Amino acid sequence: MTVLRTEASSTPKARGLPERALRRLRPVLARRLSSRWDVHVTGADRLPATGPVILISNHIGWLDGPLTVATASRPVHALVKQEAFEGRSGLLMRVGAQIPLHRGRTHTQAVRTALRVLRAGQVLLVYPEGTRGEGEVRSTYPGAAYFAMVTGAPIVPVAVLGTRDPGADIESRPADGQRVDVVYGGTLHVEPRPWPRDLEALAVEQDRVATALREHVAATTELLGRELPGPPPRQEHLDD
Repeated sequence: MTVLRTEASSTPKARGLPERALRRLRPVLARRLSSRWDVHVTGADRLPATGPVILISNHIGWLDGPLTVATASRPVHALVKQEAFEGRSGLLMRVGAQIPLHRGRTHTQAVRTALRVLRAGQVLLVYPEGTRGEGEVRSTYPGAAYFAMVTGAPIVPVAVLGTRDPGADIESRPADGQRVDVVYGGTLHVEPRPWPRDLEALAVEQDRVATALREHVAATTELLGRELPGPPPRQEHLDD
């Protein structure tokens, strides 16, 4: 069995997503976040200064994406659920060149855009869990592993802590002044493979990626003496 071919071409694209507006928005967003919460970023130098990079992160609350995009040392393009591109916040998403993703099915355009980002030497942010929840990385989707197999881009795990209080709903924000952490881990390399890519090989790499993120989150919680928030109270919101 083989993975469905979704890349438009095997030739790297010269142009990625626009970043001028994102570069202007990031410091403004970073100042706003830092004025409300006690933001700590650790290991930022582990994000390669140049070239394509795939950031993989646990996902526990609404604040995770804005916090990571605002504090990273490079512009970041995240795969974000399509619903987030509605209304006022959706305008910022589009201006900031984030990537809309229809979940629950193969979204070919999102995949092609993500590959375009990496082939242009930009930074892609993926949430392998696919949803906000406990953040322990119990189960994952294969997207990050697939992107790495196609492009050879290195993967850097990120642990985000403090963005949701224990027992709080996934749409909640932490209390003003509360500490929030963004911690970068060591780089994981996946050997690029030409098309066709078989599902067995993808499954192996998906497990490696999930294990790397899971272990990084566990090590970070232990190092900082912090705990994950546990499951949100309304389980029907887990698909958000």
